Amino acid sequence: MLLSCLLVPTFAGCGGDDGWRASACGSCSVASLCGCSGGGGSGADAAADQSVDSARPDGLALQGSFAPTGSMTVARVYHTATLLGDGMVLIVGGAAHDFVPFASAELYDPAAGTFATTGSMTVARWDHTATLLASGMVLIAGGESGSPHWAPVAAAELYDPSAGTFTATGSMTVARGSHTATLLPNGTVLIADGEGASAELYDPGAGTFAATGSMTVARYLDTATLLPNGKVLIAGGDDGIGDALVSAELYDPAVGTFTATGKLTVARESHTATLLHSGEVLVAGGLGDGGYLASAELYDPNAGTFTTTGSMTVARGLHTATLLPNGMVLIAGGEGVTNEITSAELYDPNAGTFTATGSMTVARYLQTATLLPDGDVLVAGGSHGLGNALASAELYE
Repeated sequence: MLLSCLLVPTFAGCGGDDGWRASACGSCSVASLCGCSGGGGSGADAAADQSVDSARPDGLALQGSFAPTGSMTVARVYHTATLLGDGMVLIVGGAAHDFVPFASAELYDPAAGTFATTGSMTVARWDHTATLLASGMVLIAGGESGSPHWAPVAAAELYDPSAGTFTATGSMTVARGSHTATLLPNGTVLIADGEGASAELYDPGAGTFAATGSMTVARYLDTATLLPNGKVLIAGGDDGIGDALVSAELYDPAVGTFTATGKLTVARESHTATLLHSGEVLVAGGLGDGGYLASAELYDPNAGTFTTTGSMTVARGLHTATLLPNGMVLIAGGEGVTNEITSAELYDPNAGTFTATGSMTVARYLQTATLLPDGDVLVAGGSHGLGNALASAELYE
């Protein structure tokens, strides 16, 4: 599962104190849905580590650690990270602390533990989405291209891993940033929110976008999660005037419409949403009307309801959440009441509890977290206080 984060800046009245905020992290490329011998150990080492850590009857590991790996060629936030079919990780776009967008892209090689540049985008952008298509190509859609103020774009392009190049594809029907992108079972991509309540579908065969039904509530900084039944859960977010939302809704690809579902137990934005092996969705942390949240809850697709589960050990938002092969969820970094966070924790779906795990080597938020084929998690970039973009990366193993 690749978790990709959609990121937006904060301005007066939006919360935060250093100019950065993240949108929903969940099923994005999901974005949100997703070993490394060059700094993360071999697959055999990972297996040995898990056998040592798995003293519990259910076999779930409780411990883990972060270690530095090679740094990116450019310090960036507002970027995306996508696991490619060959095991490489594509890092695209983003910006530094000045909101000036990057067109550059780079590849992380897990075998070497290094980043190297690849072709650049046709349009510099941050706050975009990146979605791995069935063809192996990556769809880059929308984002912001202005500085210092928002300037959403409708342009989209495709990255071809075999050629290492980007080429333009059809443009979205609406210019948008802070949106979500979800690959549907039929191969099309649902683009939703970020600009009012509208939504649209990308058809890879035709290379075009077309409008679909609108959401029941305009929102951004929400999450979009593909459920086992093929529907997409949209949860929480910001109403556009700075208030967190408690509402949630479902997109049904069969009819192309959104309908309301059960409400969150707590209004939240900039949270994460992770599909568990059980088919439930873990919603964790984020920013509520009273500040950063430690609370978490589970969505049951069969009942259409949210119920509380154990709380995180640290209140945080702007963090990442990654489903591990053993079924646990790694929560890393973020921002809380004491600014950026180094700590990480694991959610155990069997017990319904969070437990601290090894801390990151660098405190960061707005980073990306990508599950690698050997089970390690690549954490890359992000911000380290006062809008300082990071080039460093590390591995959780």
